[in-house]
Amino acid sequence: MASSQFRSGRIQAEQGLSLHWEAHGTGPALICCNGVGVSTFFWKYVVEEFKDRFTVVLWDYRGHGDSDRPSDPSQYDLSIRASAEDLVAVLDGAEIEKAVALGHSMGCQVALEAAIVAPDRIAGLVLMQGSAGKVLDTFFDNPNSKHVHKVLLRASKYVGPRLSRLHQAFLRQKILLDLTIRLGLVDPYYTKRDDFKPYLEHMATLNLHLFFQMVQEAHEHNAFPHLPNIEQPALIVAAEKDTFTPMWLSQRIARELPNASIIVLADATHAAIIEQPATINARLNRFLKQCY
Repeated sequence: MASSQFRSGRIQAEQGLSLHWEAHGTGPALICCNGVGVSTFFWKYVVEEFKDRFTVVLWDYRGHGDSDRPSDPSQYDLSIRASAEDLVAVLDGAEIEKAVALGHSMGCQVALEAAIVAPDRIAGLVLMQGSAGKVLDTFFDNPNSKHVHKVLLRASKYVGPRLSRLHQAFLRQKILLDLTIRLGLVDPYYTKRDDFKPYLEHMATLNLHLFFQMVQEAHEHNAFPHLPNIEQPALIVAAEKDTFTPMWLSQRIARELPNASIIVLADATHAAIIEQPATINARLNRFLKQCY
């Protein structure tokens, strides 16, 4: 423990897996749920903005970041429900009774599931560029996405290390960020290279089968039927040019949650959390007054 403003620790998950968490600042709690394939780095602007008034908790999923990396992911539960239970365990480890859950991408599903299984621990929801389930049905608004993913999932299982070496080499290419920008996956005017580079570096370290299995679990998860019963205040952050989570999907979630409001970010993509942090933080400041 470096100081009273920073704490870190580990919780024990399934079969002895150890998961990393860290807490910045003091005050009412925010707990941040990453997208699949992402570690804590995407929350840097949230931490900078709120750590003087809130306790901002970051943590890594199974097989991600500073958490344990299982050599055989098939031996572990990688479901959204398991991640939601891990979130509650992180709150326990950090000695936090209740928190506003912030989710980005797949983290929205983790936050929603936590609100379903442990509603007394979740003070509010901030859902950024994410679905409530069945993600491959809406990915790129292409009905064939789930079929392509099934091929990739099988390949990652049976080809294994050889495919992993190829993906690691590919993700370490310096031209990849330029390609990502040209394909419109991130905004070329708002995205800083130093903000996006950690994502590519982290993805290069992941077990590829674990990544595709977690995407499959996100597709199999479905919180849509539960949305009308989630009573916590919610803020939906939609992005106009998000190809992973189309804007209409965020608007649907905002309609079906009984206490939700929505902000739509012009020109933003699925990486809006690092593209337009000032706008997000300004709206988040106002929303948190509803929760605490």
